[in-house]
Amino acid sequence: MKLLVLDTSTEWCSAALWLDGRIQARRVLAEQRHSSLLLPMVDELLRESDMTLRQFDGIGYGAGPGSFTGLRIACAVTQGLALGADLPVAGVSTLESIAQQAGAAQVLTVLDARMAEVYWAAYRRESAGWQAVNEPQLALPESVAVPAGGEWVGAGNGFAALGEVLRPRLAAVLARIDDTLMPDAAAMAPLAAAAFARGEGMDAALAAPIYLRDKVALTVDERRRKKSA
Repeated sequence: MKLLVLDTSTEWCSAALWLDGRIQARRVLAEQRHSSLLLPMVDELLRESDMTLRQFDGIGYGAGPGSFTGLRIACAVTQGLALGADLPVAGVSTLESIAQQAGAAQVLTVLDARMAEVYWAAYRRESAGWQAVNEPQLALPESVAVPAGGEWVGAGNGFAALGEVLRPRLAAVLARIDDTLMPDAAAMAPLAAAAFARGEGMDAALAAPIYLRDKVALTVDERRRKKSA
């Protein structure tokens, strides 16, 4: 299986090729330059592999959660490339890609969502792949909890951005915390390959981001009151 995988869900911009289990990847700190960096990155990877996009089996993309603008960029570029090459697409969870990098069987993933909130989920690696013990959600950091059962590892930049809230409660019950891990196309590549192998590839027109946050105009206090209501 040969796949192109893209992610622009955070300040990092990344692209990867999955070539029958071998990964070629690029990653750069883009800040606000994702739209100008992503396609040249894809072109460079295709030239290195001496392949055209029509020789691939599909395109995977970081579906979210993450930056609103970033998720739209990845989704739009994926749709454009896939429609042009007549390829199916598959979305990959950004939080699951963090778990993929953590080197543990049970991972609590926490991504900075800005506005004093986090995106988080808990995953357990099973024979069929990662299974969500707690589904991805947007939450105040005070509500993040470690599931019962076995040893859990914490991963994601939420532990750095909101560590003053998260670490006092969670550090004692987590085996370790890696606050440097971020969503990444190279980590998404095997997850995308597994999704396509399960038959989850879809028409490019159906590709959509996973936002989680439906209200962005509320103040922090308004969101806190809404959540406590």
